[in-house]
Amino acid sequence: MGFRCGIVGLPNVGKSTLFNALTETQAAQAANYPFCTIEPNVGQVGVPDPRLDKLAAIAGSAKIIPTQLSFVDIAGLVRGASKGEGLGNQFLGNIREVDAIVHVLRCFENDDIQHVENKVDPIADAETVETELLLADLESLEKRVPAAQKKATGGDKEAKIAASVLGQALELLREGKPARLTEPRDDEEARIFAQAQLLTAKPVLYVCNVEEESAAEGNEFSKRVFEKAAAENATAVIVSAAIEAELVGMDSEDRMVFLEEMGLHETGLARIIRAGYELLDLLTFFTVGPKEARAWTVHKGAKAPEAAGEIHSDMQRGFIRAETIAYDDFVTLGGESGAKEAGKLRQEGKEYVVHDGDVMHFKFNV
Repeated sequence: MGFRCGIVGLPNVGKSTLFNALTETQAAQAANYPFCTIEPNVGQVGVPDPRLDKLAAIAGSAKIIPTQLSFVDIAGLVRGASKGEGLGNQFLGNIREVDAIVHVLRCFENDDIQHVENKVDPIADAETVETELLLADLESLEKRVPAAQKKATGGDKEAKIAASVLGQALELLREGKPARLTEPRDDEEARIFAQAQLLTAKPVLYVCNVEEESAAEGNEFSKRVFEKAAAENATAVIVSAAIEAELVGMDSEDRMVFLEEMGLHETGLARIIRAGYELLDLLTFFTVGPKEARAWTVHKGAKAPEAAGEIHSDMQRGFIRAETIAYDDFVTLGGESGAKEAGKLRQEGKEYVVHDGDVMHFKFNV
């Protein structure tokens, strides 16, 4: 399952610096969190998870393989993108292909780095990008909703559902609000809403790019961004692209010393990766053995056969049961044999809903 986060932002906000630091840092940490280039502007990175290291140590695993996310460095946007200005059409097309938007906002003053609007205002920057996405969605729905309403009057059941849920989205857009605030009433409405592929329906993570001195606590600019995120059910994190660039090439010991000096416990990039993972409403389960300890990703609410399918489609097709141990039990009881002796290894069937941290072994037959 490939999950893609698109990194967007106006020119000169630090977007590419962050993407480059992300790629370089991940390459430097190849032992635990590998990075590989899929396309020139796409990087696949491991999701930091200390639980995986602990499981591997208990099981004596030879290899550690984290679960991964893809980050896409999307070309900088200018006003008029929804009408094809600049790289507008390419920008909107790239956004349509990602699962979530990581929106980098400039939250620092620096006379040597010119801002495209000649002022530092992260809220205005966010609104510039959002307006272009909103206009593109508005243009799409103002054609689709009347067509669905017309079909609905003829008794078309699916058109009636589409007219309802997309009509709700259209009203939000006309009020200047993102389509992600739409509330589908049932699974059918949710399915049709998802099929519409609206740009403003995608979950958003705001990344506040601050100066080095503000990396730990943020500043007045980032405070305003966090307020905006809270108001629209989005997420925000604080990062200093300058610090992340300095960390590139350092070994892990020097990196930790440097971070401590800056009053930080982890890299900003680790926060971005983890926040992106949470933004997509994902959870992690593990497979553990002497050859490897590996993290896998499924959506929250996934059942055991779906988790098995992440490993191999045959496992899902021929699923029999899942031998499951909760992460805390695996660690506390010293591994699989200890959990088994304590009666903490469970036999779960097709209806079992996977929990974050489950250590699983699948039985299947095809």
